Amino acid sequence: MLEQSRIPVVVRATDPILQSGVQMALRTRQEVWLVDEEAAVAPDSVALVVTDRFDDRGAQLLRTLQVRGFTRVVLIAGELEDTEILTAVEGGVCAVARRADTTPDVLVRLVKAAAAGEGALPPDLLGRLLNRVSRLQRHVLEPRGLHLAGITNRETEVLRLVASGLSTKEIADKLCYSQRTVKSILHDVTNRFQLKNRSHAVAYALREGLI
Repeated sequence: MLEQSRIPVVVRATDPILQSGVQMALRTRQEVWLVDEEAAVAPDSVALVVTDRFDDRGAQLLRTLQVRGFTRVVLIAGELEDTEILTAVEGGVCAVARRADTTPDVLVRLVKAAAAGEGALPPDLLGRLLNRVSRLQRHVLEPRGLHLAGITNRETEVLRLVASGLSTKEIADKLCYSQRTVKSILHDVTNRFQLKNRSHAVAYALREGLI
């Protein structure tokens, strides 16, 4: 396979052993092409950040990549709290996984998702966040006669399906939209709220109680 058809990937980790391990796992995969950060073209490359815990060092890695213009960032962490994942997504991460759940196949899948502009978040996290939002709506907002605003029913529908892990094509098929329409809806949401990508849009909507 020619290098031009492979996804360029920059691996950054908070520990050199972690970095070497992930690079070794990806080195033989024909779908990706490992590149040095200095040689990477930020808009076209996927940055893969690996850390035991999303602490200050992990956050600093994200900030460095963000300054360098990377918009396709995958985060692999040993431990992840709900708020930490939301913070990471708001920092430019578009795909997240726990180290315990990450195999070479999962790494490649997440890299492909990031390269395609798709997002991926742990299903159990999304379930907990949606439950928290549901409780907020039932027990806090509705008793006070408050209503959530700023997003249309159609946008809510698309964001819920993105949060469930569906691709653009799967969302289009499920809602009987064209893929162009789904992309347009997501583009409108990210532009309106000045968000970085579709995972950031989902995180924002969850945090603000919009879905």
